[in-house]
Amino acid sequence: MLSSVPVYVAIIFVATVLLTLYLFVRSTKNKKTVLYVCLAWLALQAVIANVGFYLNTSTLPPHFVLAVIPVLFAIIVLFATKAGRGFIDKIDLRTITLLSIVRIPVELVLYWLFVNKAVPQLMTFAGRNFDIISGITAPVIYFVCFKGSNVTNKKLLLLWNVIALALLLNIVINALLSAPFPFQQFAFDQPNIAILYFPFVWLPSFIVVTVLFSHLVSLRRLIKNKNLRYTF
Repeated sequence: MLSSVPVYVAIIFVATVLLTLYLFVRSTKNKKTVLYVCLAWLALQAVIANVGFYLNTSTLPPHFVLAVIPVLFAIIVLFATKAGRGFIDKIDLRTITLLSIVRIPVELVLYWLFVNKAVPQLMTFAGRNFDIISGITAPVIYFVCFKGSNVTNKKLLLLWNVIALALLLNIVINALLSAPFPFQQFAFDQPNIAILYFPFVWLPSFIVVTVLFSHLVSLRRLIKNKNLRYTF
Protein backbone atom coordinates (compact mmCIF):
# COMPACT_ATOMS: atom_id res chain seq x y z
CA MET A 1 0.00 0.00 0.00
CA LEU A 2 1.14 3.55 -0.68
CA SER A 3 2.38 4.95 2.63
CA SER A 4 2.04 8.55 1.39
CA VAL A 5 -1.72 8.21 0.84
CA PRO A 6 -4.02 8.87 3.84
CA VAL A 7 -5.97 5.88 5.12
CA TYR A 8 -9.32 7.58 4.51
CA VAL A 9 -8.60 7.64 0.75
CA ALA A 10 -8.12 3.88 0.72
CA ILE A 11 -11.25 3.36 2.84
CA ILE A 12 -13.41 5.47 0.52
CA PHE A 13 -11.96 3.69 -2.48
CA VAL A 14 -12.69 0.23 -1.03
CA ALA A 15 -16.25 1.37 -0.30
CA THR A 16 -16.52 2.44 -3.95
CA VAL A 17 -15.34 -1.00 -5.06
CA LEU A 18 -18.00 -2.61 -2.86
CA LEU A 19 -20.68 -0.32 -4.31
CA THR A 20 -19.58 -1.27 -7.83
CA LEU A 21 -19.72 -4.94 -6.88
CA TYR A 22 -23.19 -4.56 -5.33
CA LEU A 23 -24.71 -2.77 -8.33
CA PHE A 24 -23.12 -5.12 -10.85
CA VAL A 25 -24.24 -8.27 -9.04
CA ARG A 26 -27.71 -6.81 -8.56
CA SER A 27 -28.02 -6.20 -12.30
CA THR A 28 -27.47 -9.87 -13.15
CA LYS A 29 -29.68 -12.94 -13.00
CA ASN A 30 -26.90 -15.31 -11.87
CA LYS A 31 -26.18 -13.30 -8.75
CA LYS A 32 -24.36 -15.93 -6.67
CA THR A 33 -22.12 -17.06 -9.51
CA VAL A 34 -21.25 -13.49 -10.50
CA LEU A 35 -20.57 -12.55 -6.88
CA TYR A 36 -18.22 -15.49 -6.31
CA VAL A 37 -16.34 -14.87 -9.56
CA CYS A 38 -15.91 -11.16 -8.79
CA LEU A 39 -14.78 -11.82 -5.21
CA ALA A 40 -12.26 -14.39 -6.42
CA TRP A 41 -10.89 -11.92 -8.98
CA LEU A 42 -10.66 -9.12 -6.41
CA ALA A 43 -8.86 -11.41 -3.97
CA LEU A 44 -6.43 -12.56 -6.65
CA GLN A 45 -5.58 -8.99 -7.62
CA ALA A 46 -5.09 -8.05 -3.97
CA VAL A 47 -2.60 -10.88 -3.49
CA ILE A 48 -0.70 -10.14 -6.71
CA ALA A 49 -0.43 -6.43 -5.91
CA ASN A 50 0.59 -7.06 -2.29
CA VAL A 51 3.54 -9.23 -3.28
CA GLY A 52 4.80 -6.39 -5.48
CA PHE A 53 4.38 -8.17 -8.81
CA TYR A 54 3.10 -5.06 -10.57
CA LEU A 55 5.98 -2.90 -9.34
CA ASN A 56 8.21 -4.36 -12.05
CA THR A 57 7.35 -1.88 -14.80
CA SER A 58 10.37 -2.34 -17.06
CA THR A 59 9.17 -5.43 -18.93
CA LEU A 60 7.33 -5.33 -22.24
CA PRO A 61 4.53 -6.15 -22.01
CA PRO A 62 4.39 -4.87 -18.42
CA HIS A 63 3.39 -7.25 -15.64
CA PHE A 64 0.36 -5.02 -15.26
CA VAL A 65 -1.36 -6.66 -18.23
CA LEU A 66 -2.35 -9.41 -15.80
CA ALA A 67 -4.64 -6.89 -14.09
CA VAL A 68 -6.80 -6.24 -17.16
CA ILE A 69 -6.23 -8.68 -20.01
CA PRO A 70 -8.04 -11.65 -18.38
CA VAL A 71 -11.17 -9.52 -17.83
CA LEU A 72 -11.07 -8.07 -21.33
CA PHE A 73 -10.75 -11.59 -22.70
CA ALA A 74 -13.74 -12.68 -20.59
CA ILE A 75 -15.79 -9.79 -21.99
CA ILE A 76 -14.89 -10.81 -25.54
CA VAL A 77 -15.94 -14.39 -24.79
CA LEU A 78 -19.28 -13.21 -23.38
CA PHE A 79 -20.07 -11.22 -26.51
CA ALA A 80 -18.76 -13.90 -28.88
CA THR A 81 -20.64 -16.91 -27.48
CA LYS A 82 -24.32 -17.79 -27.41
CA ALA A 83 -24.28 -18.49 -23.67
CA GLY A 84 -22.45 -15.23 -23.03
CA ARG A 85 -24.93 -13.21 -25.06
CA GLY A 86 -27.73 -14.93 -23.16
CA PHE A 87 -26.16 -13.71 -19.92
CA ILE A 88 -25.77 -10.19 -21.33
CA ASP A 89 -29.35 -9.98 -22.57
CA LYS A 90 -30.71 -10.75 -19.09
CA ILE A 91 -28.81 -7.93 -17.39
CA ASP A 92 -31.00 -5.23 -15.83
CA LEU A 93 -30.40 -2.13 -17.95
CA ARG A 94 -31.65 0.25 -15.28
CA THR A 95 -29.25 -0.98 -12.61
CA ILE A 96 -26.30 -1.23 -15.01
CA THR A 97 -26.95 2.40 -15.99
CA LEU A 98 -27.03 3.54 -12.36
CA LEU A 99 -23.70 1.76 -11.81
CA SER A 100 -21.94 4.76 -13.35
CA ILE A 101 -22.55 6.76 -10.16
CA VAL A 102 -19.40 5.08 -8.82
CA ARG A 103 -17.46 7.41 -11.11
CA ILE A 104 -18.13 10.29 -8.69
CA PRO A 105 -16.21 8.84 -5.71
CA VAL A 106 -13.60 7.46 -8.11
CA GLU A 107 -12.90 10.99 -9.33
CA LEU A 108 -12.60 12.25 -5.77
CA VAL A 109 -10.16 9.45 -4.95
CA LEU A 110 -8.11 10.26 -8.03
CA TYR A 111 -7.91 13.90 -6.98
CA TRP A 112 -6.72 12.92 -3.49
CA LEU A 113 -4.17 10.58 -5.05
CA PHE A 114 -2.93 13.47 -7.18
CA VAL A 115 -2.58 15.70 -4.10
CA ASN A 116 -0.54 12.93 -2.50
CA LYS A 117 1.64 12.54 -5.63
CA ALA A 118 0.40 9.07 -6.58
CA VAL A 119 -1.19 10.04 -9.92
CA PRO A 120 -0.67 13.01 -12.26
CA GLN A 121 -3.04 15.97 -12.42
CA LEU A 122 -4.12 15.04 -15.94
CA MET A 123 -5.90 11.99 -14.46
CA THR A 124 -8.20 14.22 -12.40
CA PHE A 125 -11.12 16.55 -13.14
CA ALA A 126 -8.57 19.37 -12.79
CA GLY A 127 -6.75 17.94 -15.80
CA ARG A 128 -7.92 15.85 -18.75
CA ASN A 129 -10.39 13.63 -16.92
CA PHE A 130 -14.03 14.57 -17.53
CA ASP A 131 -15.42 11.18 -16.50
CA ILE A 132 -17.13 12.68 -13.47
CA ILE A 133 -19.74 14.04 -15.89
CA SER A 134 -20.90 10.48 -16.52
CA GLY A 135 -21.24 9.86 -12.80
CA ILE A 136 -23.18 13.05 -12.17
CA THR A 137 -25.57 12.46 -15.08
CA ALA A 138 -26.13 8.75 -14.38
CA PRO A 139 -28.96 9.32 -11.83
CA VAL A 140 -30.62 11.77 -14.23
CA ILE A 141 -30.51 9.24 -17.05
CA TYR A 142 -31.75 6.60 -14.60
CA PHE A 143 -34.90 8.55 -13.82
CA VAL A 144 -35.50 10.09 -17.27
CA CYS A 145 -34.94 7.08 -19.53
CA PHE A 146 -36.83 4.42 -17.56
CA LYS A 147 -40.46 4.23 -16.48
CA GLY A 148 -42.32 1.24 -15.17
CA SER A 149 -40.77 -1.75 -16.91
CA ASN A 150 -39.78 0.04 -20.10
CA VAL A 151 -37.01 2.13 -21.59
CA THR A 152 -38.86 5.35 -22.39
CA ASN A 153 -36.11 7.31 -24.12
CA LYS A 154 -33.96 4.92 -26.11
CA LYS A 155 -32.20 7.64 -28.15
CA LEU A 156 -31.12 9.61 -25.08
CA LEU A 157 -29.93 6.45 -23.32
CA LEU A 158 -27.98 5.42 -26.41
CA LEU A 159 -26.39 8.86 -26.76
CA TRP A 160 -25.46 8.97 -23.08
CA ASN A 161 -23.79 5.56 -23.28
CA VAL A 162 -21.75 6.58 -26.33
CA ILE A 163 -20.57 9.81 -24.67
CA ALA A 164 -19.87 8.11 -21.33
CA LEU A 165 -17.91 5.37 -23.09
CA ALA A 166 -15.83 7.98 -24.93
CA LEU A 167 -15.09 9.78 -21.65
CA LEU A 168 -14.03 6.48 -20.09
CA LEU A 169 -11.71 5.60 -22.97
CA ASN A 170 -10.20 9.09 -22.79
CA ILE A 171 -9.07 8.70 -19.19
CA VAL A 172 -8.02 5.07 -19.68
CA ILE A 173 -5.67 6.07 -22.51
CA ASN A 174 -4.26 8.99 -20.53
CA ALA A 175 -3.82 6.85 -17.42
CA LEU A 176 -2.06 4.12 -19.38
CA LEU A 177 0.32 6.56 -21.05
CA SER A 178 1.04 8.19 -17.68
CA ALA A 179 2.05 4.96 -15.96
CA PRO A 180 5.79 4.18 -15.59
CA PHE A 181 5.83 1.64 -18.40
CA PRO A 182 8.31 1.53 -21.32
CA PHE A 183 5.77 3.33 -23.54
CA GLN A 184 5.04 6.17 -21.07
CA GLN A 185 4.27 9.47 -22.81
CA PHE A 186 2.99 11.81 -20.08
CA ALA A 187 3.57 12.86 -16.47
CA PHE A 188 7.21 11.89 -16.09
CA ASP A 189 7.52 14.16 -13.04
CA GLN A 190 4.56 12.53 -11.26
CA PRO A 191 3.56 9.27 -12.96
CA ASN A 192 0.52 7.11 -12.39
CA ILE A 193 1.87 4.72 -9.75
CA ALA A 194 -1.21 4.26 -7.53
CA ILE A 195 -2.64 1.51 -9.75
CA LEU A 196 0.42 -0.65 -9.04
CA TYR A 197 -0.53 -0.91 -5.36
CA PHE A 198 -3.34 -2.46 -3.32
CA PRO A 199 -6.17 -1.45 -3.07
CA PHE A 200 -5.93 0.96 -6.01
CA VAL A 201 -5.11 -1.86 -8.40
CA TRP A 202 -8.83 -2.59 -8.18
CA LEU A 203 -9.53 0.59 -10.15
CA PRO A 204 -8.33 -0.74 -13.54
CA SER A 205 -8.79 -4.42 -12.75
CA PHE A 206 -12.40 -4.16 -11.52
CA ILE A 207 -14.11 -0.76 -11.54
CA VAL A 208 -12.95 0.41 -14.98
CA VAL A 209 -13.59 -2.91 -16.73
CA THR A 210 -17.00 -3.22 -15.03
CA VAL A 211 -18.03 0.25 -16.19
CA LEU A 212 -16.70 -0.56 -19.66
CA PHE A 213 -18.76 -3.76 -19.69
CA SER A 214 -21.85 -1.85 -18.56
CA HIS A 215 -21.67 0.46 -21.58
CA LEU A 216 -21.01 -2.37 -24.02
CA VAL A 217 -23.98 -4.28 -22.63
CA SER A 218 -26.25 -1.25 -22.90
CA LEU A 219 -25.12 -0.45 -26.44
CA ARG A 220 -25.70 -4.03 -27.61
CA ARG A 221 -29.15 -4.14 -26.03
CA LEU A 222 -30.19 -0.73 -27.34
CA ILE A 223 -28.88 -1.27 -30.87
CA LYS A 224 -30.30 -4.78 -31.12
CA ASN A 225 -33.44 -3.68 -29.24
CA LYS A 226 -33.27 -6.89 -27.23
CA ASN A 227 -35.04 -7.39 -23.92
CA LEU A 228 -35.22 -3.70 -23.02
CA ARG A 229 -37.60 -4.43 -20.18
CA TYR A 230 -36.00 -4.69 -16.79
CA THR A 231 -36.85 -6.41 -13.55
CA PHE A 232 -35.80 -6.05 -9.93
